[in-house]
Amino acid sequence: MIERAKTAFLAHPRAVNESYFEHMGAALRYSGTFAFCAFCALVHAFLPFLFEKTASTIVKKMVADMNARMAPQGQIAPGRQAAE
Repeated sequence: MIERAKTAFLAHPRAVNESYFEHMGAALRYSGTFAFCAFCALVHAFLPFLFEKTASTIVKKMVADMNARMAPQGQIAPGRQAAE
């Protein structure tokens, strides 16, 4: 039972070549960044002159970062869907 749980917890981090805690750190950073983007988009909804491109710019950078983390030498693998 414990071995099955360990396998479940480690399968995805290993698939992306990270330890459990490395993966947790990356996911928490993305979570914080998404929260900031949500805040910017909410403010922009009511005050459109604020944060005009902030959220979209940050999301584009996040996608590039995710793609670089998944592919060897920071390149997107041919035929691989971006930011899976």
